[in-house]
Amino acid sequence: MFDLERWEEIFDTIGKNKLRTFLTGLSVASGIFILVVLLGIGEGMKNGISAEFEGDAANILYVWTGVTSKEYKGLNPGRRIQMKNEDYAFTAEKHKDELEYKSSVYRIWNGIVNYEKESGSYRVEGVLPDYQFLENSSMAAGRFINYKDHDNFEKVVVIGNKVKNDLFKSEDPIGEYIQLSGINFKVIGVFTDPGGEREETRVYLPLSTAQRVFNGSNNIGNLAFTLQKEENFEAALAASEKFSAELEQYLKERHSIAPDDDSAVTVNNSLENAKRFFDLMDMIKYFFWGVGICTIIAGIVGVSNIMLIIVKERTREIGVRKALGAQPLSIVTMVLHESIFVTAIAGFAGLIFSLALLEFVGPLIETNYIANPSIDFNVAITTVFILIFAGALAGFFPAWRAARIKPIVALRDE
Repeated sequence: MFDLERWEEIFDTIGKNKLRTFLTGLSVASGIFILVVLLGIGEGMKNGISAEFEGDAANILYVWTGVTSKEYKGLNPGRRIQMKNEDYAFTAEKHKDELEYKSSVYRIWNGIVNYEKESGSYRVEGVLPDYQFLENSSMAAGRFINYKDHDNFEKVVVIGNKVKNDLFKSEDPIGEYIQLSGINFKVIGVFTDPGGEREETRVYLPLSTAQRVFNGSNNIGNLAFTLQKEENFEAALAASEKFSAELEQYLKERHSIAPDDDSAVTVNNSLENAKRFFDLMDMIKYFFWGVGICTIIAGIVGVSNIMLIIVKERTREIGVRKALGAQPLSIVTMVLHESIFVTAIAGFAGLIFSLALLEFVGPLIETNYIANPSIDFNVAITTVFILIFAGALAGFFPAWRAARIKPIVALRDE
């Protein structure tokens, strides 16, 4: 039931202590403000990290080899391991039911590309048709390499959008010829990549052509795979870890590498990397929650202290009320009303300012690891209601102390 006199009394008390009430509310509002902003930044960091993983297929595994660091089976350390077509063929066949996309890669070093009077140094790689999906690339014009190109050793290339802009300017490159190390290749497609210009400075040609034309024999530099989709992240992570372990074991056995030699074969599992990043994000989010909650607690303690001061100042008034027959519950309600009112107004003010900041300033933040900082509105509202409950709790103990004051003692108070 709405009690006009009670609210008049609350506003009268606040009016007599404007500065004190303002500072108390400011401490509470700043707590909510800091918590919401920190949670928004945490969400922005999560969005930014997620965007980084969108550059390639989400569950991609890259494999490359290096130099052995340990003696094994009479073989000295320092051997450079070279993967072959057979390594790819065996893996692709053995795990064909598990794999979604697959490709081996042969990189051509010193990739100087020429078109008429224009030239540039780009990353040139021989790949298989699935590589488009492994790199999450989209065709802006023409088509990607297909298996007919691979089987027939076709001298065709697909170029990144950055390469197209550098060499062809506004000219349509489809059907034109570029030179790789003085050899003509026909441009059949232009691709774009969510990774940006860095990924679009690449030139792809059929793997078989790259190996034959550039004396690659049956050597390959990298393997790339994605696994079939799973029901959830944990299942996908478990499947990728199992595949990674089996692939690494096979390559070490085939190339006579010590089982504990970690430098000779590297399997880079994007899901494992994602899990590490997301675990880190969770830790940062928990830290932000901790900082925000501690700030709110400091504000609540301030509210409790202020209410204790108010009770002390109004001791004689409380004594008069009790002497005239006021029930303890009415005394408790009187103090709680003021505590909850101050906490609620300050909490919603902090919430509004923090949401406005994230709404208007958030989109202006452009960094590699923070994107669209925001917070779920339901979480924010829930936080404020928890704050109001905490404010009620902070006001309860001073209110209970006031209700227990004996009238004769209160009337003697100076």
